[in-house]
Amino acid sequence: MSHPCDEVPAMGVLYDYFRAKDDATAVKLMDGLSGGPAVAGRGDGSVDAIDLKGIEPSVTLGNLVSLVRGVDWEVNLVGLQLLWSANEQEGPWLMSLDRATRDTLASINDAQLLELSARWGRSEELAWDGPLPEDQMLPVIREIAALAQRARNAGEDLYCWCCL
Repeated sequence: MSHPCDEVPAMGVLYDYFRAKDDATAVKLMDGLSGGPAVAGRGDGSVDAIDLKGIEPSVTLGNLVSLVRGVDWEVNLVGLQLLWSANEQEGPWLMSLDRATRDTLASINDAQLLELSARWGRSEELAWDGPLPEDQMLPVIREIAALAQRARNAGEDLYCWCCL
């Protein structure tokens, strides 16, 4: 499923990833934060969120998922569902990520990190001016894998908030 953020170049779009017990809880969070950003809830401990500017879920994060799974990237590799939008054209938007994506990201282990970072850093979406240093994406991979692990361990889902 495509989503509104696919239409905009990733560099100008903000993306927060967070976990919540269900879709209703995630939508309630958006209402409570007046549309986000999700990381705004970190200060009071109400949300476990990470800020991943420019890492959109379908293509960029989808490339990481494809590397972990050892498959070619395809359009619907990361299952997304639009749950909430403050303004259909201008956002912000809230999407749920499918559990297979959560579990794939949660499966990343330390032995895979450097190779994943090197390979992901060569992807077209990240290597705008040539391949990134092999270890440059390590912090991002660690953050998203840890968030996915916490979500999986708590029986929660992953969500992506994005805004222009």
